[in-house]
Amino acid sequence: MNNENAFIEFKDVSLRFRIYADKGITVKEAIVNSLRRRRHAEPVKEFWVLQNLNVRINQGDRLGIIGNNGAGKSTMLKLISRIYEPTKGTIESQGRIVPLIELGAGFNPELTGRENIYLNGAVLGYTKDEMAKLEKNIVEFSGLQDFIDVPIKYYSTGMYARLAFTVATEISPEILIIDEIFAGGDINFVDRAVKRINDLIDSAKIVIMVSHSLGLIESMCNRCLVIADHGIAYDGDVESAIRFYREMNGKLES
Repeated sequence: MNNENAFIEFKDVSLRFRIYADKGITVKEAIVNSLRRRRHAEPVKEFWVLQNLNVRINQGDRLGIIGNNGAGKSTMLKLISRIYEPTKGTIESQGRIVPLIELGAGFNPELTGRENIYLNGAVLGYTKDEMAKLEKNIVEFSGLQDFIDVPIKYYSTGMYARLAFTVATEISPEILIIDEIFAGGDINFVDRAVKRINDLIDSAKIVIMVSHSLGLIESMCNRCLVIADHGIAYDGDVESAIRFYREMNGKLES
């Protein structure tokens, strides 16, 4: 890790999604419509997922993000990870980001497990030589020695998850992004995975975590955001944030 302070800063960030009502249009219909120069637009529904976010996350923060289903918690993580780009505003950051979200999204099912290690490494900005140094540890930790040269389209869901998790966590992050805690694989692998996550949390400069487990947020975080009404409804210490969240939902306990 470098010696510069890690940070993430949202400056008036908003994200809008568009949903097209007619998802079944064929290629032929698209060509005909183009030739006819149809002026009426395809029905589109637009909605703002998040609006006017202004927040700075500093080195040393173990930040929990809580909120009701659909509030935009995971979407905020995807903005930080650059899976989504904001519709408005800017996000500035410093520090290598490792997102434990949508694990294996860049895998190619036609390639073997070993080939996907290098493919995923390239997506994360690593050279072939750098991944070659990590390959042995990835194969051993995932426990897929007998299947590493098999195309992953033949993997079970658990095998796929184990490889994806191991590749993502073999890289030491400065900013660690977690969307719920890993829960795939057999019990022995889960135990190793939880230990590895704890090690990553200890070593990372910033940790940002989304979880529906308020107890987990209380035990692992020192700061908490409550997301509601498309924005940040509360930003403060964990105990106060959880109290605010419970009162917001009219509940005295989770």
